[in-house]
Amino acid sequence: MIDDLDLGFDEPERGEKGRHRRGFVQKRKGGGSGGRGKTFLALLLALALLGGIGGGAFYGFDRIQNYFVTPDYDGAGAGEITVEIKNGALLADMADALVTADVVKSQKAFIEAAEANSRSTNIQPGTYKLRKQMSGANAVTAMLDLKNRIVNGITIPEGRTSMNIYKLLSDKTKIPVKDFQTAAKDPKALGVPDWWFKRDDGKKVTKSIEGFLYPDTYEIPPKATAESILKLMVENFLSVTGEMNFADRVQKERKVSPYEALIVASLAQAEAGNKDDLGKVARVAYNRAYGEFPCNCLEMDVTVNYYLESIGKPTKSSKQMTESELNDPKNPYNRKLPGLTPTPIDNPGKQALEGAMNPPTGKWLFFVAIDKQGHSEFAETPEQHERNKDKAREAGII
Repeated sequence: MIDDLDLGFDEPERGEKGRHRRGFVQKRKGGGSGGRGKTFLALLLALALLGGIGGGAFYGFDRIQNYFVTPDYDGAGAGEITVEIKNGALLADMADALVTADVVKSQKAFIEAAEANSRSTNIQPGTYKLRKQMSGANAVTAMLDLKNRIVNGITIPEGRTSMNIYKLLSDKTKIPVKDFQTAAKDPKALGVPDWWFKRDDGKKVTKSIEGFLYPDTYEIPPKATAESILKLMVENFLSVTGEMNFADRVQKERKVSPYEALIVASLAQAEAGNKDDLGKVARVAYNRAYGEFPCNCLEMDVTVNYYLESIGKPTKSSKQMTESELNDPKNPYNRKLPGLTPTPIDNPGKQALEGAMNPPTGKWLFFVAIDKQGHSEFAETPEQHERNKDKAREAGII
């Protein structure tokens, strides 16, 4: 019976070889668009015959229709729903989130509408207040309207300790600091891969979230928890360091583990008074810990401050620190201990990470700030360092 249906796929007659198939069919059927409609009708009839009467025929019709028509809702939708668009989301990722929330009917509907709207590139990560069952075009328009974006952002500055970050997050979200502290006890559960906690310097590994809470501006989703927020920050850290190829490069070029390089980045972030000096301070840290510095110790007062903060005491300037604080034998971050600290001492930004990954070449062992903009002078010998300190005194820095 199917053989009697004209499906529009007739083989060309002799002498027509090489002619465009569509043009040939139109010629045989008398031209115009009737052939195409007839072909579609014939396909539907064939499906109905093959699929039987009832639900199978309608299912077949729906599948065939999707090849010709983009599944889409009509109008502006109804009700209200919040949808989160994550950092780094592509159009397809956004479309998936919207389909899952039943904001749009299909991924294709949203993508086609976005591609037709030149402003769609302005859609930012964040949480949006939208409606259910919107057309793709209406969904794009709604996401471009700033009043539909739920703004609950917080900026985490570079070089803050985890303890300081918990306080900032708590003030913003009203989630207790204790919740962040509890969530941070298991860095692996927050997404830090176990291979990050390996050292090549023979020191015992202390697993800490310190260093992995990447400084950036974050949109805090509604109903966020301490754990979900810290996971977001760790995910950002892994994304940034992955794009930098940080782990591979420090192992290949610096001959140290990624964790040790992260510690160096945190030291540079804490010690450098100016971004221009981040790489040089990182070089000093490498030279002191692994080079020819007499004690192979860091002798950086910032490590003392990290310990003071960790035990709930106020931090101090170098001038204010007592001898017992500077050389406390109970302090695992003691500035006189050989090698690098047990963990990073803060959460470094991208430039500090770059400085630790690719520091300038130099044999510097000392540095001191010599102007109020925080620029430092670097020295290879104690004698050079003393001359630089004289410059600092003249400038009223020390």
